[in-house]
Amino acid sequence: MKEWWLQVGLLGVPLLAVYLHLPPPQPSPALRSWKSSGSFFTYKDLNIFYRDSSGAVGSSDVVVLLHGFPTSSYDWSKIWEGLTQRFHRVIALDFLGFGFSDKPRPHGYSIFEQATIVEGLLRHLGLRHQRINLLSHDYGDTVAQELLHSFHHCCYVSPNSIFISPGLGQFLGPTLSPPRQNFGILHNNHFPFSILQYINQRKKHRERWVGALMSTSVPLHLIYGPLDPVNPHPEFLQLYKKVLPMSTVSVLDDHISHYPQLEDPTGFLNAYLNFINSF
Repeated sequence: MKEWWLQVGLLGVPLLAVYLHLPPPQPSPALRSWKSSGSFFTYKDLNIFYRDSSGAVGSSDVVVLLHGFPTSSYDWSKIWEGLTQRFHRVIALDFLGFGFSDKPRPHGYSIFEQATIVEGLLRHLGLRHQRINLLSHDYGDTVAQELLHSFHHCCYVSPNSIFISPGLGQFLGPTLSPPRQNFGILHNNHFPFSILQYINQRKKHRERWVGALMSTSVPLHLIYGPLDPVNPHPEFLQLYKKVLPMSTVSVLDDHISHYPQLEDPTGFLNAYLNFINSF
């Protein structure tokens, strides 16, 4: 038995080496179009991709979109046009290590740095003192929470509203710990420079980030897909409403899962705009 596993291991080493040196696949036409309509700004000699579209005439509202793991700003592509019909400016970025942004290795990726990059982008765009709406998903939820914490404890990003898309269940409570989280924590401990360190950071800074939501007066809203395996139904909603009773909630159709903005862009957009237009 040991010899069999040894042979598999010896075969796997060169295969892994070949895989790591393969060139990345070429972007699809849709992704090339997405990139060509965006720009880059520099953060500490690193290139960060972003899109900034002007939209509704007569509105001064700005929305900043924060994507999840392990994807990119393209997650918002299906609702982008709809958002430009409501907001004066619609802005999204690829976090460091994601999408078209640089992916330095080794690098100590952290939620704190990603929040600083968002602040840097707003400064770059001349929006430092503009009140903004944050629309976040998954990994981006935690970045939004750090921005919210910074707003209450310092003086920078001034949120007008916070939208939370599924991603909170992994650290709202111990009952919402799917198998992938356990694997991620194990994986993180062996790769301290991995982007996956955000899972450990959520655990370590739970009081800071959940506390930012619990203590804020900024309007909060959750749009939820009941089939989400990361945030299981109904346990997640029950806990969410218990921890954040002041937040409003939209529940989409039963077949919607963890990426509602892609699975049901019309339902997602309607729910978000109903929230925005309610205050």
